[in-house]
Amino acid sequence: MIRSMTGYGRAEGVYEGVTITIELRSVNNRYLDCSVKMPRTYIFAEDALKECVQSKVGRGKVDVFVNIAHTGGEALSVTVNEELAKAYIDALWRLYELGGGQKVKMNYYATDLARFPDVLLVEKQEEDMEAVKGQLLDVLSRAVDDFNTMREREGEKLAADILSRADTIEKLTCAVEARSPETVSEYRARLEAKMREVLQNTQIDEGRILTEAAIFADKVAVDEETVRLHSHLSQLREMLTRGGAVGRKLDFLSQEFNREANTIGSKCSDIEITRTVVDIKAEIEKIREQVQNIE
Repeated sequence: MIRSMTGYGRAEGVYEGVTITIELRSVNNRYLDCSVKMPRTYIFAEDALKECVQSKVGRGKVDVFVNIAHTGGEALSVTVNEELAKAYIDALWRLYELGGGQKVKMNYYATDLARFPDVLLVEKQEEDMEAVKGQLLDVLSRAVDDFNTMREREGEKLAADILSRADTIEKLTCAVEARSPETVSEYRARLEAKMREVLQNTQIDEGRILTEAAIFADKVAVDEETVRLHSHLSQLREMLTRGGAVGRKLDFLSQEFNREANTIGSKCSDIEITRTVVDIKAEIEKIREQVQNIE
């Protein structure tokens, strides 16, 4: 299956009052470049998340966005700072004694003591890091699957467009092959007419004409280039059918297409073949543009 390098995926999971939402977005890139944006509290899971993406994505600049919301409120614990509470009680007794036990009433409640600073400590309960990492990976795995599904849909469209253009190049190459022998015949006819015009009544050397025509035919022969073009087209179709991360190979192959087309254009001075080569190169350029989007 061919995949586009651009895509979007999303998944969500709820675990004991905690909602985890993960989104992925990607654009074209020569290599795989994955970045994870998440709360610093959970940074311990960053490497594991990157490894998960790397196992399922071959190429592209992938941004992973992690959002963690405590829907049921964060798990908190309240404890008593006993040492500090005792120190407050001792201080209150001292105040009672300083008042001679008469003027100051020693009458207080726990709620009164709780108002003193730092007597009650509110702390966030520690989370099980391995459990949280597993939850994050579970959501990310589903998000990546959604992400890849979208990229595969886009990849199908890219492959269909490339194959269509490959068929056009095939037809144009066949037109070059059909036209090439005609240029030799036309050249021989022009050469013979020119010699008759120059030599007039003198006997024309048929051997010289044949030699000149043979030299011209060898000079403009494009058989090797057209054969290689057909071979490259066959290879392109095979790659698209086989699928996988073939973007770089297709990019290289499209450069080979261009090289053969340029050689044909430089060899042939025939206006009809030149126009056909321009059409071939236009299709090749469109293929190269599409290939840049393939993983």
